[in-house]
Amino acid sequence: MIFSDLISSILAEREPFNHIWFAGDFHTPPEFSYQVNFPRLELVLAGEYINEIENDEKMIMHITAKPGDAIFIPPNCWNKPDWNTDCSVLSMLFGRRQLGLSFVSKKKGEDNFYDVQKHSIQTRSGFAIDNILEALSSLARESHKKPMDELLLQALLQYCRTMLDAPTEQSHNRIKDLYQGICIYIQENFHRTITRDNIAKRFSLSPNHLSRLFRQQGHMTLADYITWVRIDRAKFMLKKYNFKLNEVAIRCGFKDVNYFCRVFKTRTGKTPSEYRSSL
Repeated sequence: MIFSDLISSILAEREPFNHIWFAGDFHTPPEFSYQVNFPRLELVLAGEYINEIENDEKMIMHITAKPGDAIFIPPNCWNKPDWNTDCSVLSMLFGRRQLGLSFVSKKKGEDNFYDVQKHSIQTRSGFAIDNILEALSSLARESHKKPMDELLLQALLQYCRTMLDAPTEQSHNRIKDLYQGICIYIQENFHRTITRDNIAKRFSLSPNHLSRLFRQQGHMTLADYITWVRIDRAKFMLKKYNFKLNEVAIRCGFKDVNYFCRVFKTRTGKTPSEYRSSL
């Protein structure tokens, strides 16, 4: 499997000078930044990967990650990639019940990625990986990270390689793996325009097959799942940030604030303003 081979190569080629950055969440995330409620790890395989992040001193900084470097983003923290350089990046997304992997390559000056590969497997809670991720998330808030950061990163990569080489029996169900992979994609891209057709195209499915998959595996429609993810993130933003309602709507993928307010009240029983004032 390509992802197991990639992780093996990363482990074999790590050097003492490789840098590990940790993202924070004190400042309001800038527009077009990535922010989800599960941990993420981004590993640079080639080129230069420029990002805007917040460090443990609560300062906004621009970093240039090079081959061998890594960025760990704890839950609800953010990073904003530049994507205007030649680079190849392996992203690992640690969802509640799934591990999502994405390998992308980009050329400077081109809008689209020229090499995109994705894979996901089901995982189970209550195992060592949960503690490794929690330790990394805690370390992000500390000023002295070495050598613990490197040891924890290697432990995380070793554990992921083990899961990929010998996945649980449940993960042999390709339909479940596909469903979980699409869920990760929606959770990662809820703020963008995502439709049944473009999700189906990305995962090489027919739109009707995609709809059936969600009814069978998720016991809800695809549209309902997308709305659930967006409303869940809107609740988080209303609680944590002082965004105006139209900005919350835009950041959660709603183009119209009035529609956002109607959907929010239908799903929660409160308007966004009522929900915020009740916290």
